[in-house]
Amino acid sequence: MPLLDPTLWQDGPTLTGGTAPVVEPATGRTLATLDLASPADVAEAAVRARAVQSDWARATHLERSAVLRRAGDLFTTHAPELRDWLVRESGSIPGKAEFELHVAAQECYEAAALASRPAGQVLPSEAPRLSFTRRVPAGVVGVVAPFNAPLILSIRSVAPALALGNAVLLKPDRRTAVCGGLALAAVFAAAGLPAGLLHVLPGDARTGAAVVEDPRIRVVSFTGSTAAGRTVGELAGRHLKRAHLELGGNSALVVLEDADVEAAVAQASWGSFFHQGQICMTAGRHLVHASLYDEYVERLAARAEELAVGDPYRDRVHLGPLIDEDQVRRVHALVEASTAQGAKLVAGGTHRGLFYRPTVLAGVADDTPAYAEEVFGPVAPVRSFATEEEAVALASAGPYGLSLGIVTRDAAHGLELADRIPTGIAHVNDQTVNDEAVAPFGGVGVSGTGARFGGEANLDAFTELRWTTVRATPASHPF
Repeated sequence: MPLLDPTLWQDGPTLTGGTAPVVEPATGRTLATLDLASPADVAEAAVRARAVQSDWARATHLERSAVLRRAGDLFTTHAPELRDWLVRESGSIPGKAEFELHVAAQECYEAAALASRPAGQVLPSEAPRLSFTRRVPAGVVGVVAPFNAPLILSIRSVAPALALGNAVLLKPDRRTAVCGGLALAAVFAAAGLPAGLLHVLPGDARTGAAVVEDPRIRVVSFTGSTAAGRTVGELAGRHLKRAHLELGGNSALVVLEDADVEAAVAQASWGSFFHQGQICMTAGRHLVHASLYDEYVERLAARAEELAVGDPYRDRVHLGPLIDEDQVRRVHALVEASTAQGAKLVAGGTHRGLFYRPTVLAGVADDTPAYAEEVFGPVAPVRSFATEEEAVALASAGPYGLSLGIVTRDAAHGLELADRIPTGIAHVNDQTVNDEAVAPFGGVGVSGTGARFGGEANLDAFTELRWTTVRATPASHPF
């Protein structure tokens, strides 16, 4: 029996938010039908989760870590089936789907190790008592995940939250609710996670708002656009709960004067065109030294023209479809607005249905829409700079601060330059799109609230730090 048997998707109370088709973007075919969650379903799931969470928190670290290790193994065992869902439902090429599965397994293994981390510290005290801190589970965690890397961007919160003794309500994007939600539920059920600890609640914005507002949910982990993140942050603040926000980006790839142009273009094409540019870390601004600019633009355009675009499930392609028609309209509108303002279209700028050609724009300026905004499509705007001071100013400009790439023959100098540009992530001699389960992930500025995923950051994200004291006899007080 396959892990994702549609006849077994409805596990637990029936969701009452209606149904929606699971659509394959490349063909428009309906792969299955999905039950959607209403705000009332969120409240019911939160009640059930809270009822069983305390028992899970009292389970030994060995019990919790064993579930996480088995889940990691299952992502590998069922990789072919899950890969096909990622390719068909999210429009991923197979290599991107395999990367998601690799990261999902690693996230589970790293989360398993979190369960046995030291839980606190013994503190000095001026009173005759034992004074210590202890990390305790937050309780019920809400996770709201997007469509672009649906498995990674769900599991990186779900796995550590569970490992640290929490229950989780997961609201995946309804467009990728199978590989970003139901797949996780199936894996954890098969791994032996007790019932009621993980609830998958696909739905619309009202469902997401219900997750943020529910009083039983104490921490919200949100990944998505900056605009939606502002709403989530405001709503969480109103309800006095923590919100970890990983938001949009418009990351710079800086190509210094001493760079190898061919190597830089290889980085650039991956950074801008991987998964059709639908990655928050995508290289959205190519800043190239003036002495290399013409050659760089010519080579990048030639590389873009060589890339195959098509159905990633049935053909060998480099880029698959954008997620839906709304995204195509948005990307194309930004490209057309940019050329209308004077940018030169060097490659691409066309589409067939949801298949958008990798696009290169030259001669962009501060106010060029595809340069100034997050495109979330396969568009590479290229701009020249004359001095490193100008490069630093350009890379630092704008509200975003997620990722940064610097290409140079002098790695030490590249690291020094990176220190002058405020971002949450920086890579020297690599492009902007990278992810590892052991590494912290997050941005500054409107790209989010800092590193809240990966490694030690998960301890802060999904636990509360509690101060406890113990005396041998009751304390005496003056009144």
